[in-house]
Amino acid sequence: MLTKGYLSLVLHAHLPFIHHPESENYIEERWLFEAMTETYIPLLEVFERLSNDAVDFRITMSLTPTLLTMLANPLLQKRYLKYIDNLIALSKQECKRTKKDNSFFPLSTMYREHFIHIRQRFTQTYEGNIINGFKQYQASGHLELITSSATHAFLPYVKTEQALRAQIENAVRIHNDCLGRAPRGIWLPECGFVEGLDRILKDYGILFFFTDTHHVLHASPKPVDGVYSPVLTPHGVAAFARDNETSKQVWSSLEGYPGDHDYREYYKDIGHDLDYDYIKPYLHSSGVRLNTGIKYYRITGGDQPKEPYYPEWAREKADRHAGNFMFNREKQVEHLKDQMDRKPIIVASYDAELFGHWWYEGPMWMEYLCRKIHYDQQTFKMITPFEYLQEYPESQQCELSFSSWGRGGYGDVWLGQNNEWIYRHLHQMEEQMIELADSFEEAAGLRLRALNQAARELLLAQSSDWAFIMDTKTMVDYAVKRTNNHIGRFQRIYRDLKRDAVDERWLREVEARDAIFPDLDYLTYRSKPSTWHGNRGTAPAGRQSDRSRIIMLSWEFPPMTVGGLSRHVFDLSCKLVEQGTEVHVVTTHVNGYPDYEVNQGVHVHRVRTYQEQEMNFMDWVFQLNLVMTDYTKNLIAHFGPFDLIHAHDWLVCQAAKTLKHASGLPLVATIHATEHGRNQGVHSELQYRIHDLEGQLTYEAWRVIVCSRYMEEEVKQLFHVPADKIDMIPNGVDSAVIRINHLDPFMKDRYALPEEKIVLFVGRLVREKGVHVLLESIPAVLAACPEAKFIIGGKGPMMEELQEMARTMGIASKTAFIGFVDDETRNQLLRAASAAIFPSLYEPFGIVALEAMAAGAPVIVSGVGGLQEIVHHGGDGFTVLPGDVHSLSAHLITMLKSEDMARAMAKKAFQKVNTMYNWDRIAEQTSATYNYMLNRNSVSLLNRELAVTRES
Repeated sequence: MLTKGYLSLVLHAHLPFIHHPESENYIEERWLFEAMTETYIPLLEVFERLSNDAVDFRITMSLTPTLLTMLANPLLQKRYLKYIDNLIALSKQECKRTKKDNSFFPLSTMYREHFIHIRQRFTQTYEGNIINGFKQYQASGHLELITSSATHAFLPYVKTEQALRAQIENAVRIHNDCLGRAPRGIWLPECGFVEGLDRILKDYGILFFFTDTHHVLHASPKPVDGVYSPVLTPHGVAAFARDNETSKQVWSSLEGYPGDHDYREYYKDIGHDLDYDYIKPYLHSSGVRLNTGIKYYRITGGDQPKEPYYPEWAREKADRHAGNFMFNREKQVEHLKDQMDRKPIIVASYDAELFGHWWYEGPMWMEYLCRKIHYDQQTFKMITPFEYLQEYPESQQCELSFSSWGRGGYGDVWLGQNNEWIYRHLHQMEEQMIELADSFEEAAGLRLRALNQAARELLLAQSSDWAFIMDTKTMVDYAVKRTNNHIGRFQRIYRDLKRDAVDERWLREVEARDAIFPDLDYLTYRSKPSTWHGNRGTAPAGRQSDRSRIIMLSWEFPPMTVGGLSRHVFDLSCKLVEQGTEVHVVTTHVNGYPDYEVNQGVHVHRVRTYQEQEMNFMDWVFQLNLVMTDYTKNLIAHFGPFDLIHAHDWLVCQAAKTLKHASGLPLVATIHATEHGRNQGVHSELQYRIHDLEGQLTYEAWRVIVCSRYMEEEVKQLFHVPADKIDMIPNGVDSAVIRINHLDPFMKDRYALPEEKIVLFVGRLVREKGVHVLLESIPAVLAACPEAKFIIGGKGPMMEELQEMARTMGIASKTAFIGFVDDETRNQLLRAASAAIFPSLYEPFGIVALEAMAAGAPVIVSGVGGLQEIVHHGGDGFTVLPGDVHSLSAHLITMLKSEDMARAMAKKAFQKVNTMYNWDRIAEQTSATYNYMLNRNSVSLLNRELAVTRES
């Protein structure tokens, strides 16, 4: 009889890193010892018996990096022996105490024999390291061992991509070191997934992960097979969702098997029940009452007095429940098989510690289940996710959004009133770690040790266990202490490195205490192309040493400046040239400037439209694209070969599209903004035409570059661009150009009185920039800070409307509209400003905010688009609610009244600009995109040559 479906049994084994070489007085070490005694070694015994009897079982099991590290730790192995010896001594004493009790004496004897047996297996069979046991069944094919993130961090709440990569990279490294092979799958901590995470998993060779049920059911599009076959993420990683029915039968406190009245009662332990003086010698050195693992009662049920535990009754129930579970899976598979074009897979996933620790009979139940599946039915088989993917390599592609398991299903447990305070520290640490990695790229000796230890402290502080404990209110003091300790150690290392004053003796003590990830490399946190693009692909051998030749198409280029596009293309092209790329920019003719020049190494080609008479804007754009196409074809023909074309925004779409097909060159497109976003929708015929051109450009491009995560989401939704086709590369500023060394003493006098504090806005006067919101906030600000003076720099169609608004509101005397502002004036005003405000309603990136940060001005931005990604609220500026007058005025008042705080924010902002938004980094990231395209193109050409060779 042919198999009709599959069962994938998944166990998640995890404990946080507990390591206190300085003292044995930490009760939390017992978490590991209890799990080894009650879960891990009993499970290995089950695997051994099944294997010896040739039962064809398959189980997927995660062993998290922190758990593996502790299992391999000699100090903890030594302390475990002391723990198990204490249990043996207690059980022997219990045999004496209960010798005349017919109900309890057999149980005390059972425990004594069990503890002695566990010790023998630990010391002799596994030689003190039970990882050897798991490796044995991995090698036999019975176990698929997978990883988790390095310290079980809740990944959706990790802020930076570098920190996400560090969590995955170190997890893979530890897994490989301990288990001898790289993991093919991952248990995402708390099943926490966030869009884009799959790209990082793919970079590190992860083929599949697990989610909760609702995560897949709410995917887009809705999966045709529900949760009974995996879905593929946009980056090709398979997501397996757990099945609710199997979860309910085992997990549910009301309906689940573990609640049966004949099973052992977890909460009746002699450590709590016996006379204190009797039990005290066997308790922890602190003397506090604890579970010993010796329990004499069964659940019993209801409000009845607890009755003695009878192992045979429990064994009979475990056998019966295993049969019931198998029967239900048979019926489930029979029901599903006719609704699908493939065999269904039912994912039954559980915390490993449920089996043995919480549910004493759990390992017994699992053994019965595996035997019954093997011998008693032919409807379904046990399988691992990897084996299923081998059988069905193609699956439906879906987009998955943020989700988790646990209360609420969307991360509530790990971000609530009891634990939200930790994230402002963790996010700051991430940014500081990136800063350190960028500042010390070739560290050695003591500095290298300090940098690696800083990374360890960040990883350990990110453990989701501490937030979970704070939420459940169990061992809160310990969780808070651990979090604060790792934060404190990191901050001291950060300060010492900045001062070049690392205390080697103190560092050595910290290294011994937080001894995890011995091969950790702090350079994972660098803000370099490899950090952002991972193993996506690099140029072919020899390619990177050749000088790449790029054609850029942009309607704006200095001195033609309408918005931020002109400056972006200029700064990017200049920096690419510095880094070894030959760049030719084809742009619009400007009267008084040559048709061709070399400007700071960039070849600038300015083209004239064929018709010189007045035209409407779209007709002019059409003419510009015609002449750009003709000119660039000649450029390629006479000055080629070139490697690729890089087009900036929709205004050059038609030229880019035509040149791509005519030349066969790869096309990269940068989308700086969208018409839909600028206008909160597409409403007119002109807007529809622009929107359509934007869509065409994203479709034709081999890769699409956007400047923010916000823009990435916008481009994906508006134009249905696959996520793995998009690169997020932020804009940048040149701090050396913006920052001034000396403030013009007369600059402020032109616009404000000596006692007034300047509040500055610079930008185009259009509705999307939110200047009207700023004006509406002014009365409340003046009521609290009458010394404020508002300067509005820039031009635009709303100029007169905004001036009239200021007059009507009676704030004209406190508001100066100064029109167009040149760079020097802007920089001087930013230097003099007490606050720079950018209250945009739509902002794909917000380079003007970066310019303010680079000039040293305290900034307040609207929490919209790319602006909210630039500014860390409360750290290096304020982020206010978009369009909310009260939010804007309240934060501005705070900034004006707290000058020390504002200066501290401005200092942090300046550091961020120099480390994260400098053009060296941006050009390197752009080069990584180019290299990926060149590599892909080379592979395509090679494949074509091979095909021709085969035909000939």
